[in-house]
Amino acid sequence: MNDLVLTRPEQVGLSSPRLARIEGWAQRLVDDGKLPGVLTLVARRGRVAHLHVCGKADVERATPLAADTIFRFYSMTKPLTTTAMMMLYEEGRFQLDDPIARFLPCFADMRVYAGGSRGKVDSVPAERDITFRDLMTHTSGLTYGFMEAHPVDALYRANDIDFQLSDAALGEVVEAVAALPLIAQPGRAWNYSIATDVLGHLVAVVSGQGFADFLRERVLGPLGMVDTAFQVPAEKIGRFAANYTRGRDGGLMLVDDPRHSMFAMPRRIASGGGGLCSTAADYLRFCRMLLNKGELDGVRLLGRKTVELMTSNHLGGDMASLGMPRFSESSYAGIGFGLGFSVMLDPAKAGVVGTPGEYAWGGAASTAFWVDPAEEMIVLLLTQLMPSSTYPIRRELRVLSYAAVVE
Repeated sequence: MNDLVLTRPEQVGLSSPRLARIEGWAQRLVDDGKLPGVLTLVARRGRVAHLHVCGKADVERATPLAADTIFRFYSMTKPLTTTAMMMLYEEGRFQLDDPIARFLPCFADMRVYAGGSRGKVDSVPAERDITFRDLMTHTSGLTYGFMEAHPVDALYRANDIDFQLSDAALGEVVEAVAALPLIAQPGRAWNYSIATDVLGHLVAVVSGQGFADFLRERVLGPLGMVDTAFQVPAEKIGRFAANYTRGRDGGLMLVDDPRHSMFAMPRRIASGGGGLCSTAADYLRFCRMLLNKGELDGVRLLGRKTVELMTSNHLGGDMASLGMPRFSESSYAGIGFGLGFSVMLDPAKAGVVGTPGEYAWGGAASTAFWVDPAEEMIVLLLTQLMPSSTYPIRRELRVLSYAAVVE
């Protein structure tokens, strides 16, 4: 089945001239040297109405970007990991408010950072255990070492807590994390973190199967996501994009050559928080499964009520009220968080067009997706530029794609 077959936009309530604006926008980003290449996709009512590709997948080799180019999806791995965990939830293996220490005793009796000076860290006991829900909503008190915004971040760096680069086994890195203090009391603040990497290890512990194997056999394989994996195999390297950052002169600077990338090498650790590479067609299949409330082409991964639970706001407010006023290039006023996704609460408060109940996330190399159940709409933005905060391309594409909805 070719998932990228195009239909006439007007057949699904979209305007062809308005969708064409996306093409001009993307081409300008490439022509101005801001992005190496851009793939945009808009699907509605079960059909793809817009697919546009321009620029290069690999500037140095002059390889054109193509519809089947393989991208580093980084944090767009997180919804897939959470889906795997929720499949185990549906089997009755745990409850959302169960402490993760039930399966990972190293997380019992955690401590929380409370200040310090002259290299000494003060901490206090955690008021309660970290739960599965805390991990899925980024309210666990864990953090990322690359944030460089808090003393606990520095402890992560000093202790080599890195699920992308580590040569250790997944469980070994998780054990090292549990020995460090939390950045906040569990449930008190929204803080983007390695929580979904811990979740990946929990998938393995709860299921009794290696995380990468579980994801491949229970999620990726059944969905037909044939190009999605933690390693790009040798026979597909020619389709693997290069990754860039903005150089001092404003132009593109290569940061990861596809032929020598860590994603092209065998990897001991499978990062549930950011380790997958994938394609537009594959990720569209995942999004379609979610939009169909857990089922695609006769294969059901999740029940309808579970998807509804995952895509509901679990914060009791927006992310701004829980200490995250901005993240990447986006304001988080009016944006909540479900189990593995951000959730739109109030477009007016968020200051950008959208629909309450729409869910989304993105990756470090400026990829993004969102699913809008009310409009039966899926949008993908794929490129390779780090960091994702370099240009406000996600918000710009939101405006351009929603402006094409005419019925």
